[in-house]
Amino acid sequence: MNSIVLAGGGGHCHSCIDVIESEGRLSIQGIIQPVGAAYEKVMGYPTVGSDDDLAELIGAGSCVLVTIGQIKTANPRIRLYNLVKECGGIMPTIVSSAAYVSARSVLREGTIIMHGAVVNAASEVGRNCIVNSHALLEHDVFIGDHCHISTGVRINGGVNIGSGSFIGSGTIIREGVNVGAGAVVGAGQVILKDVPEGSFMRGSL
Repeated sequence: MNSIVLAGGGGHCHSCIDVIESEGRLSIQGIIQPVGAAYEKVMGYPTVGSDDDLAELIGAGSCVLVTIGQIKTANPRIRLYNLVKECGGIMPTIVSSAAYVSARSVLREGTIIMHGAVVNAASEVGRNCIVNSHALLEHDVFIGDHCHISTGVRINGGVNIGSGSFIGSGTIIREGVNVGAGAVVGAGQVILKDVPEGSFMRGSL
């Protein structure tokens, strides 16, 4: 069984560990923490170093997953993703054994599909994305790179989500809507029309 290093040891990492264990394809070598963080075990797995040690720890061809969360900005996840790529790391796609991903969909590298999520036919999810627990991506949905689709989100057919966006828990997006890059949509929204790039949506549209 191939091993994987996880970059980031917070709450999102806990969920990622559970998904990786459920998939049963990769063994977890250890956790890379931010510089200055306590070197404690994370759900039984050792901390093996900091971001500064990444190049030495992984080497070319090693598997790494970014396991820090994303709410207001994708920048920390993008920084780690780029660092792993510069070091020659491989970013696998992780799919929970309790998720459904259509054979006619596309998942890009470094993306994780959490428990209970559904990615339907002809949908595409970009690099370094989180499709969180019980999120639904209907047919022909496009998710750009470095996005977080939160728990219980419902994205209807033909929706386009721009790169670096965050869609909050329980949000419903009407079919055919475009969400601009870097947008932040708060939890529980009902989105009926296009969302401008870089906007922060608190109320329903």
